[in-house]
Amino acid sequence: MLFSVDPDSPVGLAEQIASQVRGALASGRLTPGDKLPPARELAAGLAVNMHTVLRAYSALRDEELIELRRGRGAHVRPTVDVDLIALDEEIRALLAAANRLGISRAQLVRQIEQVSA
Repeated sequence: MLFSVDPDSPVGLAEQIASQVRGALASGRLTPGDKLPPARELAAGLAVNMHTVLRAYSALRDEELIELRRGRGAHVRPTVDVDLIALDEEIRALLAAANRLGISRAQLVRQIEQVSA
């Protein structure tokens, strides 16, 4: 299966699923136009509630990464910019690293400005 979840993670299950879809897009395992697993099937495979998967899919739709069509399922939008998604994933990782180090966003911005100067 393309996705997995860790029920003991402090990150919610829906966010774990959404994050894995973003990661699959960034790495090229998913490409524009690809069909995602049906919510019911993915939920059964991950042993989570179907509404958890639907919440993840809704978040991805709101980010304009996927399209949800009744009766046709979830598809990666054909216009998705995978390079931008990869950059977004790197930014999320940077924010997580800064958070682990106790660095505020303001401090992080200053650090980025110093490095890029």
